[in-house]
Amino acid sequence: MNEIYELYQEIIIDHSRSPKNFGLLEHKTHTAVGNNPLCGDSINVDLIINNDQIIDIKFNGQGCAIFLASASLMSEIIKEKNLDEVKKLFEYFQNMLTKDDESNLVELKKLSVLKGVREFPIRIKCATLSWHALIAAIGHNNQAITTE
Repeated sequence: MNEIYELYQEIIIDHSRSPKNFGLLEHKTHTAVGNNPLCGDSINVDLIINNDQIIDIKFNGQGCAIFLASASLMSEIIKEKNLDEVKKLFEYFQNMLTKDDESNLVELKKLSVLKGVREFPIRIKCATLSWHALIAAIGHNNQAITTE
């Protein structure tokens, strides 16, 4: 079990130090901002959506390792997915962290490495902030998203 824990730690550290899809998206069709005032995490999510499919995603912001790893992993898994699939992934991720539901780990792929976050309830907001911003961007919600 210790080897699995170490692998999970390695993936989280890698994505927090070198987040994938980090930056600004020039020709975005959807965008949202969010923040976690308790931890200081902040995010801007930019999307290109065409025919209900996420063509591209970029995010930028700053925050803790859990936040950055989650946003990076999220950005990888949702590319080229249709919006219904993305909403399902959000539901699976949220359930994994808040309801101890591991029934969809296969669909979550690498995101499953964050399941240990549920042991630290205060950190769940760090892991889900990027997802809430993503859902707001998809819905054209122009209000800043906050975890509070």
